[in-house]
Amino acid sequence: MPEEQAFSVLVKIMFDYGLRDLFKQNFEDLHCKFFQLERLMQEYIPDLYNHFLNVGLEAHMYASQWFLTLFTAKFPLYMVFHIIDLLLCEGISVIFNVALALLKTSREDLLATDFEGALKFFRVPVPKRYRSEENAKKLMELACSMKISQKKLKKYEKEYHSMREQQEQQEAPIERYERENRRLQEANMRLEQENDDLAHELVSSKIALRKDLDNAEEKADTLNKELLMTKQKLVDSEDEKRRLEEESAQLKEMCRRELGKSESEIKNNGSIIGEYKQICSQLSERLEKQQTANKGEVEKIRLKVEGCEKCSVLFNKEGRLKAVKKMEGSEEETDEEKEGLKNQLREMELELAQTKLQLVEAECKIQDLEHTLGLALNEVQAAKKTWFNRTLTSIKTVTGAQGKETT
Repeated sequence: MPEEQAFSVLVKIMFDYGLRDLFKQNFEDLHCKFFQLERLMQEYIPDLYNHFLNVGLEAHMYASQWFLTLFTAKFPLYMVFHIIDLLLCEGISVIFNVALALLKTSREDLLATDFEGALKFFRVPVPKRYRSEENAKKLMELACSMKISQKKLKKYEKEYHSMREQQEQQEAPIERYERENRRLQEANMRLEQENDDLAHELVSSKIALRKDLDNAEEKADTLNKELLMTKQKLVDSEDEKRRLEEESAQLKEMCRRELGKSESEIKNNGSIIGEYKQICSQLSERLEKQQTANKGEVEKIRLKVEGCEKCSVLFNKEGRLKAVKKMEGSEEETDEEKEGLKNQLREMELELAQTKLQLVEAECKIQDLEHTLGLALNEVQAAKKTWFNRTLTSIKTVTGAQGKETT
């Protein structure tokens, strides 16, 4: 049940079902219930009643917990649930049914015990026996089968009250008044003690409340200061964030510009390299054509020399001179042609060397630009990481401080 419903049921049981009367006026009503139980034992289990009389065992020695706690002190809950259900349906007389059923099922064991053995039997073996649901079910069936009329209980209650009145009348008035006076004095002392305890508790609660209030005010001041510091840190972190974002934007823009320059230079170098390759291929084709033409001319000259008797005397088969004498006209023409070819070859080699030098310079510039671009990207990444780490650290610091304040 929810707490409110459970409390309502407790109030209902205490006031409407008569359990509150068991705790009032020195447990007077509880002793009445013990008397009724003994009279019922005398009627339903006479041999066990006589055995208890012989060993001096009274009902309040073993049955007090049955009435005051509704059997919840020793017995298993599934058995107690059945008892409470019957109590809510039939009233407090159900306790007598269950008590008589317990005594009846344990009759043979109790008849074989003495005073101490009976008390021990009620304390240990009886609750242990009903841990079995089957035994508990049989007990509840036996309790429900026993019919105890309200008229009989009222009769026993009247007998108890008449017995108490006789006992009081037999007492001397002075003794009765002294006993009543002692009871009133004890009640007065108890009430005074409760009053002192309540006053002490009130003062203690006021002191504790004041301390708690002071601590709360100090804690509130501390929290306000920490809140202001946190707000200031938040403002500083936002400023730092904006500054880093601006720097990052500037750095990105610079990287874009440098990257654009690098791409344009790479394109220019690519076009230069393409032109250089085209020129080299053209020069190579011209050189091959010239060499082929020269070879053909040399072969023609060699064939003519071999066909001429005079020239064959001067030249060998490889085309070299045999004699020291030289033909001035032919020598001059050959030297001029060789010198022209040498000049053309030197020019082509020089142009090729210049082109290679330009290519190497372009590659060096590309490598420098790539290195610069890598450094710029690393700086951007480091700046991003630094800003992110600072922001994350500040957030962790703020959240950690808030967690400490909460604890």
